[in-house]
Amino acid sequence: MAKRQITPRRLAVTLARTCAENRCRNVVVLDLRRLSPVTDFFVLATGTSDRQMRAAAGRARQSAEELGERPFSVEGEEAGWWILLDYVDVVVHLFTEQSRGYYDLELLWGDAPRTDWKKGWNPREVQP
Repeated sequence: MAKRQITPRRLAVTLARTCAENRCRNVVVLDLRRLSPVTDFFVLATGTSDRQMRAAAGRARQSAEELGERPFSVEGEEAGWWILLDYVDVVVHLFTEQSRGYYDLELLWGDAPRTDWKKGWNPREVQP
């Protein structure tokens, strides 16, 4: 097995920034390291449409691949109301506004500290 090139925190921050650069709203990174044995970070983001969410998910996968990371699993791209990118230590959730409110992972994981993913960020141009 290849040695991981980046830390889970750096991957989570990179994926959060990529989601924001691709028109996702309300991007949040939850640090679950002290709360869950399943994963270290959740990246939560709200998309504006199913098409935009699929585009953001595709760009997130590209960004992770540039860092040497590939998803263990990708779920929900066909449905378009909740797309999940599972990188084992980092799980990205792209929601519609309605599905994010319904599942309310921020309330469920309310004890999780939020990671400041914007610190030192220079946003790229939004991808077409």
